Amino acid sequence: MSTSARLITLLVAGISALAFAGPSSAQSGRDYVYVVGSSTVYPFATVVAERFGRGSEFKTPKIESTGSGGGLKLFCDGVGVDFPDVANASRAIKASEVETCAAHGVTEIVEVKIGYDGIVLANALGAPAMKLSRADIFMALAKEIPGKGEGELIANPYTTWNEVNPELPAIRIEVLGPPPTSGTRDAFVELAMEGGCKTVGWVKALKSTNKNQFKAICHTIREDGAFIEAGENDNLIVQKLQANPDAFGIFGFSFLDQNMEKVKGSLIDGVAPTFDDIAAGDYPVSRPLFFYVKKAHVDVIPGLRGFLREFTSERAWGEEGYLSDRGLIPMPDKERLTIAANVRDLKPLMLAEQ
Repeated sequence: MSTSARLITLLVAGISALAFAGPSSAQSGRDYVYVVGSSTVYPFATVVAERFGRGSEFKTPKIESTGSGGGLKLFCDGVGVDFPDVANASRAIKASEVETCAAHGVTEIVEVKIGYDGIVLANALGAPAMKLSRADIFMALAKEIPGKGEGELIANPYTTWNEVNPELPAIRIEVLGPPPTSGTRDAFVELAMEGGCKTVGWVKALKSTNKNQFKAICHTIREDGAFIEAGENDNLIVQKLQANPDAFGIFGFSFLDQNMEKVKGSLIDGVAPTFDDIAAGDYPVSRPLFFYVKKAHVDVIPGLRGFLREFTSERAWGEEGYLSDRGLIPMPDKERLTIAANVRDLKPLMLAEQ
């Protein structure tokens, strides 16, 4: 790093620190917890915030659904009352985001894994049930797919599901999904698309010989109308599925669980997206959920430590906790105890862990 760049970094960190220079800074600025990030984690954070607000002397935290990537960008913009205290994420923070945070003075971040969720491909309750493989999903949604010859790629020619797999219905491929800023989108392409992509031998081999080409093939979703970016609003996706029984939507299991009277999840590789199958590790498209906390904000922003304590309490995230009633898949007892202790001690995330 050049001398001028170091000076700029130190200046930014110094200005950020001044935001918390005195004990009255939070009182004169913000007196509530401010949370941004994942639309998947949003319902869980909202329930915890409401419980915390009702049961404590502090204000109910403000929760905004911005998507994982968008939330972490806001989170990393700086330290002080003008910036979020917590970022929800349906994927782990990236090393590049940790570095961006550090460049803006956010140098100690506490990672809190809260449980697990599955990613579902759902359609309207009265529509035909689907039994998909990850290979079906990849072949239906990839921008380019393998041709007849080894190493050959062709523009995705499929317009209906039965063209992908004769056992699937003869309906148009139309999938409503999240934008690139969404952690659900990141997890979907990594778990479902890549999982199907690796069923092609020569493409799978690229992962060790040409990682960039492998990712370009496996992670690039088609842009010809078969996949439709529907934003971060899962409620809107459900409404569109009800209006169009031939369409499918991508969102977290927790949202499916709350809308069982409207939509149903497809089987993937023969496994249904159920609480028990995700908890057992049998459902192939599942992922951990997180939130991230600025250590510098704890004990300065009123109620932040208490909010963290409530979120990581057994009554919230435990096996019989109120978050499991909302569709969160609890972690094993030992893992919850370890993470709760890390939160209590504010153990910071290390870049080397990414």
